[in-house]
Amino acid sequence: MNKNLSDNSRFKGLKIAITGANGSLGKALIEELKRKEAYVVGLTHNKNNKNNSYESIPDDWISWSCGKEELISSRLTNIDILILNHGFNPKGMIDAKEINKAIEINTLSHWKLIEIFEELALANNNLDKCKSKEIWINTSEAEIQIAFSPVYEITKRLIGELVSLKKSQLLIEKRNHFSIKKLILGPFKSKLNPQGVMSPEFVAKKIIKKAEKKDYLIIVTPNPITYFLMPIVESIRIIYARLIKKIYSE
Repeated sequence: MNKNLSDNSRFKGLKIAITGANGSLGKALIEELKRKEAYVVGLTHNKNNKNNSYESIPDDWISWSCGKEELISSRLTNIDILILNHGFNPKGMIDAKEINKAIEINTLSHWKLIEIFEELALANNNLDKCKSKEIWINTSEAEIQIAFSPVYEITKRLIGELVSLKKSQLLIEKRNHFSIKKLILGPFKSKLNPQGVMSPEFVAKKIIKKAEKKDYLIIVTPNPITYFLMPIVESIRIIYARLIKKIYSE
């Protein structure tokens, strides 16, 4: 480990929790954050299936289930950064069962965890004005582009737009106890996408490097269109939310 790099890291000493910790990107993020001397907690549906082939494993585990997010609220109290990285891709399947599963995992569980973590941030801010919480949401490139999986695209687009609304609200109300980063990631190799062109290790390194800054959008993709299009889409959503707020306030 390069000691000079870890000493300068904004993540050193922070408690960071990651959903999808047993996935390819989850494992790579854990390894990178451990290099930065963060205390990492893995959130998983089945910690007994974890693969220890990576150099680093979490310092702790939290077992959880979609639909029962409130049960882990107390375990997130001392977490500084929560990374929502779990997902489900039904690919070409469009039957009701797969659609409902995708909505629950890709959209509803993310939104519930965002609300829970924001409530914890507000409570924490009332006790310590100098300390805030941060959440990162992996909406993926599928939020604005095709992913050859209609249901996956729809559910990612929905959580992406909800996160944009939440960001707009925080900006309008000038709240500083709770900050958001949106991860817009291109295709990387994983169980969800075996044909991914980027390695999860490469993506994790880029995410952590970009997250050192205060930028809201963290984009990692080989597609140059996304770097151009995503900031425009996000700006339009925020402007629209401000306009609607103004109209209904008058």
